Amino acid sequence: MVLFHYALVDDLITQEEFERRVEDKIGECGDLLDEPTAAMLVVGALGRQHVKVRELSGKSSLFCFFAKVIDKTEPKEFTRNDGEKGWVATLLVGDETGTTRVVLWDEKAGAALEITPGEVLEIIGRHPGKNTREIYALALRKATSEITCNVTAGGNGSGLSTEPVDLDALLIGADTPRAFTRRDGTTGEMMECVIGDADGTARLVAWAPDLLRDIPAGSTIHIAGAKPDRRSEGRAYSIDEMATVGFSDAVVTVPFAPLASVGDTGYYAVTGEVKTVQEPRSFTSRDGTASWVRNIRIGDGDEVLNVVLWGEKALAPVHPGDRVEIYHAAAKPGRFGSIELGVGRGSVFRVPHEETRAITFTGAIIRGNGCTFIDDGTERYLIGGEFPAGSEMKITGVLSGSRIIPDTAEPAEWCPEKVAERLAALVARLDALAPP
Repeated sequence: MVLFHYALVDDLITQEEFERRVEDKIGECGDLLDEPTAAMLVVGALGRQHVKVRELSGKSSLFCFFAKVIDKTEPKEFTRNDGEKGWVATLLVGDETGTTRVVLWDEKAGAALEITPGEVLEIIGRHPGKNTREIYALALRKATSEITCNVTAGGNGSGLSTEPVDLDALLIGADTPRAFTRRDGTTGEMMECVIGDADGTARLVAWAPDLLRDIPAGSTIHIAGAKPDRRSEGRAYSIDEMATVGFSDAVVTVPFAPLASVGDTGYYAVTGEVKTVQEPRSFTSRDGTASWVRNIRIGDGDEVLNVVLWGEKALAPVHPGDRVEIYHAAAKPGRFGSIELGVGRGSVFRVPHEETRAITFTGAIIRGNGCTFIDDGTERYLIGGEFPAGSEMKITGVLSGSRIIPDTAEPAEWCPEKVAERLAALVARLDALAPP
């Protein structure tokens, strides 16, 4: 058992020294510790702590963690590129912070035969290269710890089965079909979509875009033969010519996550009011093409969340006060420690249509943070277009939510009565803000 924990620190001290420290730790505690517990304390003293599943995305090259087994595959034989035979099995494990896949290779794959869903394991492993979605197990053992994990096999897209499934889902958004080249040199078309149901959102890749070509976003669809993609981060499915897609009468509601519940990993659907907007910034992507990025902040009550819009989504017309909806956006730690949602390819960013009405409004033009207001001393609206700051304008157009979309604009005529009304309204607003 000591060798299991020694694997965490074998680059720091010799095995003999590790065993000596374990014996000393047991002696210090009057033989009240068993050997595994003492070994864990020695590992902790050397700076190699056990982590939660959410923390497996860290930069460490080696991880040790406790997790409950949710699902497993049986050992499967395969042939390597050099002709040698190998074995592989996979475990889906998790705790209260998330889930991950643990891959057992060769002689370790046989351990899957002795593992039962619901058991708790202590696992030592590392990521395969830069892939942080899987852990290759170096060692594992059954543990007596209690682990809270509300995910069950098959729930919320979990589980390890890749057998096709049937889904009733809302088609939230679909990109334009694009061409791709197969390994044999032939070409085809594929389309990326975002779908959702009561369990949240998922990525859907259509290798036969005609299945969805005439189905508008916002439709409820029934998909027969969707293949779960267990290697993708988050829920993901694919469909090909063997699948069928049609309209469904099912009532499907996609829940929004409270902004306060957004962690630093995972995919989320959220909604909120835009608080601040920065101007889009252009940059050159790795493939040499031009693209854009834009930072906004959305809020709901006292909660505020940073959002980064990428590509064409960064050019979407959005202003403070707009209510926006975001689907299947990836969360990660921001540069300054706060959490941010990245909205790019594979995500949907939407400003729902608000009730509109015709309006004629006269007021002063005021510059804001990435936006422009028109204010008459009593009411204030966002306004699109370029107008000189401080000028008095008469705007005729359409009011949508808190934003005026101008049709015509002309300088306003000043008169003593209007000036007096404006001053009276301003004084009333200042009096209302003054402390009692």
